[in-house]
Amino acid sequence: MAGIILRTLITMLGLYLATALIPGVQIDGTANFILAAILLSLVNGFVRPVAFLLTLPLTIVTLGLFLLVLNAAMFGLVAAMLDEFSVAGFWSALFGALIVSITSTMASWYIGPDGRYDVFVVRRD
Repeated sequence: MAGIILRTLITMLGLYLATALIPGVQIDGTANFILAAILLSLVNGFVRPVAFLLTLPLTIVTLGLFLLVLNAAMFGLVAAMLDEFSVAGFWSALFGALIVSITSTMASWYIGPDGRYDVFVVRRD
């Protein structure tokens, strides 16, 4: 349970950075940040795999670059679900999704699958 809460907070941080850095991305209110982070997690967990399978031939032809479009579409889908979350267009959605992805990836380097910090000690004798 702690892992889910921590990953939601990390997604919220990514969404906050996206609203601060990208002019076309706007989220109003703390509750909407929480709801957007939860919805983005659900969309990435359930809708994105289906969309990935449906667009797999296009992804292969474009050597994986279509995944950027797919991420932007999932970001835009969450914006369409919430009234207080607005995305100005495709490029805003693309850059917003990139910022959220980079933030989540960097945080995942330090956080284990169960939500704890992973510390590795290497002893050289």
